[in-house]
Amino acid sequence: MLSEVLHGLMDRYQERVPDVAAVIAAMVKEGIIGKADDIENDHIAFRTMGVPQLGVQSLEKIFLHYGYTKMDAYHFPAKKLDAWWYAPPSPEYPRIFISELRVKDLSQAAQDIIYSYTNEVKTDPVNTLDLDNSKAVDAFLHSALWRTPTLADFQTLAAESEYAAWVIYNRYYLNHFTVSVHNLPAGYNTVADFNTFLEHHGFKLNDAGGKIKTSPDGNLLQSATVARMLTATFANGEQHNIAGSYVEFAERKVLPQFAHLSAAAIGREHRREGFEAGNADKIFESTYAAQTKKSS
Repeated sequence: MLSEVLHGLMDRYQERVPDVAAVIAAMVKEGIIGKADDIENDHIAFRTMGVPQLGVQSLEKIFLHYGYTKMDAYHFPAKKLDAWWYAPPSPEYPRIFISELRVKDLSQAAQDIIYSYTNEVKTDPVNTLDLDNSKAVDAFLHSALWRTPTLADFQTLAAESEYAAWVIYNRYYLNHFTVSVHNLPAGYNTVADFNTFLEHHGFKLNDAGGKIKTSPDGNLLQSATVARMLTATFANGEQHNIAGSYVEFAERKVLPQFAHLSAAAIGREHRREGFEAGNADKIFESTYAAQTKKSS
C-alpha cells in the first residue's frame, strides 16, 4: 500500500515538474544512472496549513498508519513554520518531511483569508479515509480540500507569507523529492560535484544562503533547483504564473564512528540522519519570488 501511494505521488509530481524528467534524462545521458529507479529518494516533503482540522496532525496519520515513526521537530520563527520528519518503516522508502504554517501568527487579514477556505473542511478528512485502501489515499492526496482561491486572495497572502500562498493554491501537492547524491558514482557523489553537473546542464539552483546548504556538523549538505513558474488558473478563470515544485539533492556523510567501513559496507544507518533547520529554512525559498524570478 505504501509503495502504491508513493508511486501515485511521484507520478503526478513528475507530470507537473519538468525538472524531474529533465534531471533524470541528464543523469541517464551522462551514464550516472541507467534508469530512474536507480535513484535513491532521500525524502519527500509536504506543506500544510496549521488549522485544527488539518495540518501536520491530520496528514501524518496517513504515514504513521504505514509504519513511519515521528522524529524530530523543527521551528522556523521568521517564516512562521513548524515541521517534523518521519523515519520510514524500511530503508527502501523515503523519509518524509511535513511542515505547517502557524496561521495564528499571521495578520488578522491573512488569517481571515485562510480560514475562509480551510473552514470549508469541517472535520479532519483523514479520520474518514480508509487508510487500507491505497487508491483512496492516493486520490485524497490529489484532491482539492477547499475551493479554488481567487487571484486577489493568493496575492494578498503572498505579500505576507509566500508559503501560505503556495499552500492555498496547491493544497497537499507534493512539494519536492530529493536525490541522494552520496550513492552516485564518483565525480557526482557530493553536492558540490552534482551542482556542477546540474549547472552544466542549465538547471537554476536556489542560492539562498549559498547554493550548498550545510549543517553545523558538516555532515548534511543540500541543494535544490529553483521552482519553475507554472500557469495557474484561479477562481473566475483568472490566470497567473506561480511557483510550482522543485527537486532537491542531499549528501549525507558517513558518521566518524563508521569511517573505517568499506564503501560496500556502508548503509543508511551509517550516515548522518535527520534534518537541519538552517538548511531547510533556505530550501523553503525554492518557491519564493526572490529565487523563482531567476528561472522565469
